Amino acid sequence: MADDRSLQITDYQPIELVMNQQPQSERIIIFDTTLRDGEQSPGATLNVDEKLIIAHQLARLRVDVIEAGFPYASPGDFEAVQKIAQAVGIESGPTICGLARASRDDIKAAANALKPAANARIHTFIATSDIHLEYKLKKTRKEVLEIAPEMVAYAKSFVDDVEFSPEDAGRSDPEYLYQVLERVIDAGATTVNIPDTVGYTTPSEFGGLIRGIKENVPNIDRAIISVHGHNDLGLAVANFLEAVKNGARQLECTINGIGERAGNAALEELVMALHVRRQYFNPFFGRPPESKEPLSTIDTRQIYKTSRLVSSLTGMLVQPNKAIVGSNAFAHESGIHQDGVLKHKLTYEIMDAESIGLKENQIILGKLSGRNAFRSRLKELGYELSDNDLNKSFVRFKEVADKKKEITDWDLEAIVNDEVYQAPEVFHLELVQVSCGDNSSPTATITLRTPTGEELSDAAIGTGPVDAVYKAINRVVNVPNELIEFSVQSVTAGIDALGEVTIRLRHDERVYSGYAANTDIIVASAQAYVNALNRLYSAMQNGKLGNDPELSIGSRAGV
Repeated sequence: MADDRSLQITDYQPIELVMNQQPQSERIIIFDTTLRDGEQSPGATLNVDEKLIIAHQLARLRVDVIEAGFPYASPGDFEAVQKIAQAVGIESGPTICGLARASRDDIKAAANALKPAANARIHTFIATSDIHLEYKLKKTRKEVLEIAPEMVAYAKSFVDDVEFSPEDAGRSDPEYLYQVLERVIDAGATTVNIPDTVGYTTPSEFGGLIRGIKENVPNIDRAIISVHGHNDLGLAVANFLEAVKNGARQLECTINGIGERAGNAALEELVMALHVRRQYFNPFFGRPPESKEPLSTIDTRQIYKTSRLVSSLTGMLVQPNKAIVGSNAFAHESGIHQDGVLKHKLTYEIMDAESIGLKENQIILGKLSGRNAFRSRLKELGYELSDNDLNKSFVRFKEVADKKKEITDWDLEAIVNDEVYQAPEVFHLELVQVSCGDNSSPTATITLRTPTGEELSDAAIGTGPVDAVYKAINRVVNVPNELIEFSVQSVTAGIDALGEVTIRLRHDERVYSGYAANTDIIVASAQAYVNALNRLYSAMQNGKLGNDPELSIGSRAGV
């Protein structure tokens, strides 16, 4: 699927130019870890094709480094890193990075996965805080001080670009941290990353930590200082901006801020903060305040599209009031605000919606619109679809247009995300029909088609129409699962709005997400549920869940 989408990458500034300048003040390096740390969000697991689609879009966004995964963690991660290295890691493209613990097996796996990349980086790490040393690693400070440079040197034997992270640096003894960093830089580390692994520090503390490293690590001028941070206290972006003021020149972040626990620093927030407040940050880069030169290479017009794509494929909704990419970020309901914005946007908007890729409708699409108008509008929105994907999306567009007077850009994005970026289809929803009311029991009838073409039908009674639909589907599919989240969101305003449904299922301690959009919320609910079951069943068929004789299509009584 990803092969049908052309990759256009232009105007990259090689990272080496930055690294060879003294002082390192040219610009910010954006290191995107959506495909590694972001994927560690509960329920956000991505398959190889989905990772490749996101990697292509990250390249269009023009991030400097894509951390594509943790190759030693699983065969799937190894394959994803390898395919991304081959398809996206071209000479004019971003650096492709693989994560590895400070062990030879991890580092060798990363090196093998990264071989196809024109610009490859191995990112190796080991904890340095006393709490991690005592309770997790069971090692002494002296042992880690010996392991870290040895493993950096081993990684250096495979690639020139090596990054080292002292895990939990935010809670490490600074004096010990200085020693570790000096040793790994001597061993060949070109980037040293300072992680606030548990989101513990405050901006002033984190800025002070970076300043202390610059002042107390003798050879720090030979490496880029990077930062990685989690958002447990809601301070990740603030911490990073303070780190930038004190000398950090690489920011490790994720799209929509997804990641472990409360997530990571959000790429879109960091990039737009540096863009909108450029006059404030310019002096920290040795520039005059009035300089118009961008502080990063990011194409900000790709931000919104990238956010929507990641949200769709991971099943993780973006909250309406989310900075930069939330649905309310450029909306005004207050009469005073509306009056001010109509007179001059700057009264209540500090950035232009177009700067992140949001556009007002320029072509009014409806049920009488043809394929060329549909294709043209999608191109304006940044979607380059293959003929097959376009045909699928156009059929769905016609179905929605018959139910709505006017199709908006958000409708189009929901249609494309729903029709093109789907989980592998094992079960196909052929029919869903419900009967409900205040004096009747909600009843649902469903029909699913299997890969062999067999159609399986069943009916069930539930506490509501969606519950009845899910019970009927479960009777047919017969894959034990626990529904742990069900959310509905209106894509657009109005009674005929296109509704998005996101659900999460748990099976055998793993979480699977499903997504669908439809003007009929019951149909969307059924499609989202089947989508999640397809992910679950595909994982089972690939051997990730083991061999369970109970998990077979139609194994229930009567089928």
